[in-house]
This record gives sequence, C-alpha cells and structure tokens, in this order.
Amino acid sequence: MVSRVIPVDTFDLVIFGGTGDLARRKILPGLFRRFQSGQMPEDSRIIGAARADLDDAGYRAVVKGALEEFIEKGDRPTNVVKEFLEAIHYVQIDATGSAGWPELSKLLRAGVVRAFYFSVAPSLFGALAERLHEYKCAGESCRIVVEKPFGRDLESARALNKTLRDHFDENQIYRIDHYLGKETVQNLMAVRFGNVLFEPLWNAQYVDHVQITVAETVGVNGRADYYDKSGAMRDMVQNHLMQLLCLIAMEPPSRFDPDAVRDEKLKVIRALEPVEPSDIVRGQYASEKKGESYLDQVGSDSITETFIAMKLQVSNWRWAGVPFYLRTGKCLKARASEIAIVFKDAPHSIFGQELGHHRNILSIRLQPNEGITLRVTIKEPGPGGMRLVDVPLDMSFKDALGPDADVAPEAYERLIMDVIRGNQTLFMRGDEVEAAWAWTDPLIESWTERGDRPKPYDIGSTGPEDAAVLMHREGRRWREIKA
Repeated sequence: MVSRVIPVDTFDLVIFGGTGDLARRKILPGLFRRFQSGQMPEDSRIIGAARADLDDAGYRAVVKGALEEFIEKGDRPTNVVKEFLEAIHYVQIDATGSAGWPELSKLLRAGVVRAFYFSVAPSLFGALAERLHEYKCAGESCRIVVEKPFGRDLESARALNKTLRDHFDENQIYRIDHYLGKETVQNLMAVRFGNVLFEPLWNAQYVDHVQITVAETVGVNGRADYYDKSGAMRDMVQNHLMQLLCLIAMEPPSRFDPDAVRDEKLKVIRALEPVEPSDIVRGQYASEKKGESYLDQVGSDSITETFIAMKLQVSNWRWAGVPFYLRTGKCLKARASEIAIVFKDAPHSIFGQELGHHRNILSIRLQPNEGITLRVTIKEPGPGGMRLVDVPLDMSFKDALGPDADVAPEAYERLIMDVIRGNQTLFMRGDEVEAAWAWTDPLIESWTERGDRPKPYDIGSTGPEDAAVLMHREGRRWREIKA
C-alpha cells in the first residue's frame, strides 16, 4: 500500500520557548520527520524565539543537536538535515518586554499560514498574546498552540481561557493533548464509527465495564516541584484519561467535524456522576531504599498522590449502570496505556459452567506497540472433547497496510500539521476544559478537607491493594499491566 502524504500550506511557525526541553525533544524532531516525508513545504519556516543570546547559526546548532539526540542516525540523512536547517531562524525575545518583537514582526511573511507555539509556562501566555497583537504579528487567520496544564482548577482555567480569548477567537486556539494525536486513538474512532460491527454493541446492553489504564515506570524525576502541586488527578486524569473516556463514551457525531466531535465529548463530561469517596483510591510510591520513595524525592511529608484508581458512571441512556474504571500511576511494574471494553457474558452457555468463564474483550493499546485486539472464545484444537480457550483475533494493521503501518507519524507531528491545516478536531475546546475542572474540583476538595493520605505502594508493583479491592468487591479484576 502506498502512503499518501498530503502537503500543507506554506507556513511560518514561531516556537516560543524554542530552546526548551519540549521543543528539543518533541516539536523540532517531529517537524523534521514531516519535512523528511515531504509534507512540509520547502519554503516554510520555523522560527525559534527565546531569551537565549543566539543568532540563526547558533540556533541551527541547537536544532541539529536535538535531531542527533532524539532521532536515530539512520533516520536523519545528512543532506536532509542540511536542507531542514535552512528553514530554521531565530529571534532573541523578551516575552514580557519589548526586546525582539520588532524583529519578529519584520521576519513574518504575509500570505502564509502563521502559527505560534506557546511552549512556555502558562503565566507567560497573556504577555505573549498581548505582544503578538501590539506588534501586529497576529492576524485573524493566525493560530496559537498552548500546552497543558490548562489551569490547576476551574477558577484558573476560566482565567486562562479569558486571557487567550481577550486576544484570539476560540477557532484560533489549539489546546494540545498529545494523547489525542496517537494513531490508535484515531483508529478507535474509525473502528467504532466506520464499522457496523461495533456500534450496535457499544452500550449498556452488551458492555459489562470499561477499563482505562495509563501506567508509567518512571517516578517524578526532575519534576518533583511541579508534580507535588499537581498529583495524578490534575496531571493525568483531568486531561488525558478524561479525553480517552470521552472518545469511548461519546455519541456518534453527525459528521467528522471539529465542533461536532467536541460537542459530543462535552456531553459526556457533563453526564459524569459525582464520585463517592469509596470509589476512589489514591496511592503514593514508597521504597525502603533511601532517596527512591516519593517523599524522599519531594523532601516533605506530602499527601500528593502518584497513583489514582476510580470508578465512574456516565449518567445517560447508553451507559446507565456500566462502570468505567480509570487507573494511572508512576513507578508501576510496566509502561502501558490501554483501553479495554469488556463485554458481558453470553446470556446462556450451552457448554456449562465447568468449561470456565469467558468474555469478549476489545483492547486498544496506545503504548507501547500500538494496536487493537479483540479477544474471542474458540475451541482448543485437538482431541479430548470441547475445551474453550480465549485467543486474540488478529487486528494488526501491519499485514494489510504494509511497511507504512510502521512509519505512522508520532502524536506531535500529526497535531502540529493539523494546526497548520486549521483542523481543531483533536484539540480541546475551552468549554471542555472548564467542564472537566468543574467535575474534578469537588473530588480534590473532598479529600483535601478530609486530610486523606494516599496508600503506600511498592515501586514496580501494580499500585496499592485497595485498587484491586475496588474491582474485586464487584466481582471484577484489573487487566494485567504489561509492556
């Protein structure tokens, strides 16, 4: 199968925070891969903007170093790197002052797409937005990209949205969540809405429960100060896991259109029932080795959670009575992200109970080894009577799509190209963000008021035992966390 790479319009992309970790690790390597694939027009330009005292040559050296660090040598031919670096420019700029802004204004071209990536702290968003307009860098058709966190509660999210909307229309604002750019997440929508096989079964009549797991093996590392003010609820559940839940639970949109899709996601968030304290388990990784536990790393007697498991209910006709179990944590036994749709038992087993308990499960793996698997029950081959076993029905795209299945663009690559196209389908809308915080805030306030301490769990485990109890008390169990 031949891959179709559709070029985008010529653009000027300004990366504020262009020397920072995110730019070096994700944005610039992603843009290089799009350039290498032929999707980025040769006359497009990438303009780094930061406080560092650099010129074009100095910044090109920074970019070259990022490519060497984050892209395998065989995947970055010398001649392609050289051509890509010719598209790189730099402006030394003061986000809160006037230095560099006249130079940036002169550098930007008329008649091309203008996009501005705010790869900086949210506290600088307002200053950047003001200066983009003051120095006539931003026009009606320009786009801005902002990274999470989109606030830390409803009040700050509203303030942040107001700051952005004071200078830009909602259709110019791209709130990026890289989980939504993953190939498998988009394939989830294609599998569900593009096939008559699944949609009739996608409801309370046939689904027993849904599990969403995002497990990490790493701890807080150098992010201790940020993470201790955030925790797993703010850092993961309120955004990443909430977005995955919405894609699973939403009604079919009338068309594959940005606002139609986001309207349906918003309805899911607003249909979430309040969560009982008994349906939430918070944990914190611990270790007998000095310096490895969370409390050692943050240097305080913190009650911030590094693990959270919870049971949610979506209060609508489609999902009435179907529990959604969410789980995420750090320092767990394996790195894995998975959505599992667990279907109900057959209404009557002609084989008898002695042949065991079998259920169909549709699992969508986001990382590692992205893919979709449907577990079905078959007879075990061989003599000896009817013995039932569960096997995966192969839904790998590799054989059908050929080698192109292995070179799908990474999340940041796809999302940045969607910004240039002006496609907001995979980006969060302001009212989505606020609705998610309106649901999240009471949960955080409740355990803060009670002074609840997270349950300790061992590094390399599956989390605190209470998380298993959350499932076991209703006769269910978590799927195994495995790479």
